[in-house]
Amino acid sequence: MSELSNNPNLKEINAYKKKLNWGDVPAIYHLAATSISDVDGILTHGFDSAFKQLLDRSNWNPDITSPKQNIVDTLTLSSKPKISLFHNITEQNYELHCYPIINQERVLDTQINNPACPFIKWSPETMQMLFRLNSLIPFIVYTFQKGDKADYALVRYAYSCVDELISLLEQSFDIIDIKGYSIAEFCKEIHQKHSDA
Repeated sequence: MSELSNNPNLKEINAYKKKLNWGDVPAIYHLAATSISDVDGILTHGFDSAFKQLLDRSNWNPDITSPKQNIVDTLTLSSKPKISLFHNITEQNYELHCYPIINQERVLDTQINNPACPFIKWSPETMQMLFRLNSLIPFIVYTFQKGDKADYALVRYAYSCVDELISLLEQSFDIIDIKGYSIAEFCKEIHQKHSDA
């Protein structure tokens, strides 16, 4: 049976899982892999997402983000919109939440045409949760209890996928802070619990 490469993609991990289990993939693996696949293609799928809305520069407040001319008539660099990110782990899911920063504070409510807000319109209902990895949390627990090499590879892939999307945000935004439990921190805690047991 061929081994996984050092940096496998999702298709390779899924094929390896099928080989390990003679084609019989557990439902918990399938749920997590499907959700990761959706997030993996977040920028390539045609449908609208909160992540895509956030990157839509037509909704950025031009008073904050546009280049300015100073007294000697030279352009100063435009400033990036300031945001805060939050890793939200629930009993079932992992979510990445985003909040605009106004006056050095994280804003939780709707903002429309607020001159201090980095966005022209900010709607928490449709923009706060950038994406969700359904069933990832029980899958991580399952992996540390009785997972195989493919399960661990899928958890690492989920982490790298989220990390890549955060890096993409860092290119366009000034991320003031990232709070909450990351996937890596959650895995360390689960590993510690199993080591102590």
